[in-house]
Amino acid sequence: MTAGRLPRVLVDATSVPADRGGVGRYVDGLLGALPAEADVIVAALRTDVHRYSRLLDDVEVVAAPAAVAHRPARLAWEQTGLPLLAQQVGAEVLHSPFYTCPLRASCPVTVTVHDATFFTEPEHYDKSRRAFFRSAIRTSLRRAARVIVPSKATRDELIRLLEADPTRIDVAYHGVDHQAFHPPTEEEKARVRARLGLGTQPYIAFLGAKEPRKNVPNLIRGWAAAVKDRKDPPALVIAGGQGHDDEIDSAVAEVPVHLRLLRPGYLRFADLPGYLGGALLAAYPSYGEGFGLPILEAMACGTPVLTTPRLSLPEVGGDAVAYTSEDPAQIAVDLGQLLDDEPRRLALAKAGMDRAKEFTWASSAEVHLASWSRAASA
Repeated sequence: MTAGRLPRVLVDATSVPADRGGVGRYVDGLLGALPAEADVIVAALRTDVHRYSRLLDDVEVVAAPAAVAHRPARLAWEQTGLPLLAQQVGAEVLHSPFYTCPLRASCPVTVTVHDATFFTEPEHYDKSRRAFFRSAIRTSLRRAARVIVPSKATRDELIRLLEADPTRIDVAYHGVDHQAFHPPTEEEKARVRARLGLGTQPYIAFLGAKEPRKNVPNLIRGWAAAVKDRKDPPALVIAGGQGHDDEIDSAVAEVPVHLRLLRPGYLRFADLPGYLGGALLAAYPSYGEGFGLPILEAMACGTPVLTTPRLSLPEVGGDAVAYTSEDPAQIAVDLGQLLDDEPRRLALAKAGMDRAKEFTWASSAEVHLASWSRAASA
């Protein structure tokens, strides 16, 4: 690679799920923010080829084999077909955006490790998933030319727990699409309320996968304790993917009959500003995150946020969010105080919007480009 020229990079987008969840937001945001001079080729699922071709002007999008839509086949193709594709397109760097990467490739490989919670919070994952991702992270730290992480907390945990080489880790904060996530109009709020059947009832919003690490059962218990004796108790809406937290149903069964809890599943992407921005507050009492994209998206929508000071969350929220613990009794106390303090909610909403402006996909793209250039030069 000649000095001053950006390397040709093959980005493997085949790990992006159909629901465009966290990894989808990351890959879409990153690719959409790359400058025109970036020399990037995207490998995508066949169902995503048209989407990426529309999203990315003058970027070649290559369809992976149809079988790659199934996870075992994708992982096998990643080890064999992906390195071959990198060779065919003349890639100087191959970027794997979701923990795993090829063991052998004809060019340097960079990989994104989104969090270290498989090591810091192992009890919140089932045995097979925990074992797979622990092995994948160790392999990526050993094999990749550069490792990209979304927070300093994730970098520090990889160094502390796995003795990762700090000179090969680059911190690229996620961004937020400020056109997609914005303070909603009254029309947008009303549309979401109508779809959820909320009428005029106020509500507290949660958005995310129903994984044990997200602490949804304790959120439900804390909300119920905080609002059960109120005259007009706000509803709790738990939106997002189903996940694998079996304790949620038990927590739901404990909710007093006069309270309203909704679990609508996935919401349309276009409805997220109205959903988040129409809530009294967004609650996200996670046990730990590699970044915490849901709280950043809520902040961008002008929603006061209640979260925990675990791992990367203070890096994202700073002084612009309210903090609680993972314990349901403390969640109840802090949630109740926030519901009773409208001036504080308004102040947090304003501070959150201001802070969210500091996180852009353009800044993330700059770090990725620098990381790819280092990998190619090495």
